Amino acid sequence: MDYFLDNIWWILLSANFLIVLITAGYELMHFREPVKSISLIFALFVLPVIGLLVYYFFAQEFRKSKLFNRKKLYDQKIIQRWENELMLNEKDLEDIDRDCIEQKMKLVRLLQNNQKKPVTFHNKVRVLINGENKFSALFDDIKNAKHHIHIEYYIINSGRIGNRLILLLCEKAEEGVKVRVSYDYVASRLSGKAVKKMKSFGIEVYPFMPVWFPNLTRKLNYRNHRKMAIIDGKIGFIGGINICDEYVNFEENPTEKLFWRDTHLRIEGHAVKSLQAQFLLNFNFISGKELKVEENFFPKIDLPEKTAVQIAASGPDTDWQNIMEAILTAINTADEYIYITTPYFIPNNQILTALCMASRIGVEVKIIIPEIGDSVIARYATNSYIEQLLESGVQVFHYHKGMVHAKTMVVDGVLTSIGSCNLDNRSFDINFEINAFLYDKEVAQEMTEVYKKDLKETTELILADWMQRPALEKIREALARLWAPLL
Repeated sequence: MDYFLDNIWWILLSANFLIVLITAGYELMHFREPVKSISLIFALFVLPVIGLLVYYFFAQEFRKSKLFNRKKLYDQKIIQRWENELMLNEKDLEDIDRDCIEQKMKLVRLLQNNQKKPVTFHNKVRVLINGENKFSALFDDIKNAKHHIHIEYYIINSGRIGNRLILLLCEKAEEGVKVRVSYDYVASRLSGKAVKKMKSFGIEVYPFMPVWFPNLTRKLNYRNHRKMAIIDGKIGFIGGINICDEYVNFEENPTEKLFWRDTHLRIEGHAVKSLQAQFLLNFNFISGKELKVEENFFPKIDLPEKTAVQIAASGPDTDWQNIMEAILTAINTADEYIYITTPYFIPNNQILTALCMASRIGVEVKIIIPEIGDSVIARYATNSYIEQLLESGVQVFHYHKGMVHAKTMVVDGVLTSIGSCNLDNRSFDINFEINAFLYDKEVAQEMTEVYKKDLKETTELILADWMQRPALEKIREALARLWAPLL
């Protein structure tokens, strides 16, 4: 006993080293991206105990594992039927006489082949700038709901906006509308009182993957980052705006509150069916029940509007990194310009290389990122990529009016992406995300005008000036860059 006490630190360090060796071997045998594996192994050996905690809490992957096996829902005939009705075969795709689709046919084919997500044409869309406009539209549609309301958000916080939403949902549930709510357990700050109130009105409320020990290491790292709503299977909302007061610029806001710049999308039409299918997949998973798919979930829709929309969803439950691959394809097939807005720019090598190459072959590439942001380590990690971008001719802009949280991309005046996916490893490979890809000149023109307006609230970064930033900043960036694959 005395020997143990006298040598406890050596014993603990030896035990840590043995566990690290076993863990490093396990990591190597899983053939992940070399950069990510090197970062993880570096953390394991350099940070005793802490490195192990980082690995077990944040670095395990479950793509294609049984934990996220959701095939059963797609076997239901109602979903199969509408997918078969909307899915275009190769001859149908070749016969499409629309410039927007023809120019981005590779992207259309990719999403159809990756996850059987059809490009849909009978859609009416409305771009919603900032939370105040998004919630005005969402609340109006909820008030008019007749059959069901499906809510799935990364953050639902109790507060002015959250409480107003809960009140509306309870009123609709009392009227006989079926309401189902999914919120991320880690990110949300939804009071027990609020959850209890919703349940008392018959609302089905479930947190996404609650984190309880001992399943903490399996679930903490995999969060549902989606922000979407479906009303009556006809109207859908998708984008970057969570249900939280922080996201709304109230007219009576005190001047010290940070201005929040974000983008959401309201869709009415066939594309909502893809959103609905994703909601049902998630709800079955978190509730542990098999929700019966009703015809009313996928109603007949006949709209004269013909905006082409394709939904891309990705996460540990998908075979491929669907959104990342779609963004990569959009960049690689760009001819004129790529306008990107993202709150976090911590790309993988494929995206970074594609953007730099696009710029060097003459494509105009602009990226808007926050000047300050809401995460210190993410800001330094983002800054570590700026020099390489600027050297390749990519124009990078710091948004200084407030926090820019929009996740959007406009390409060549024909393609627009709006969704929940950031340009970072976490969104590409770990979190559950969902984006809408729109093949439409009018929408692209509108989003290009929005982009130009946002540029007025930015400062362009100049390579010569950027190179002169303090040495301490560069050291912080270099250290943050080591953690980039985990952010």
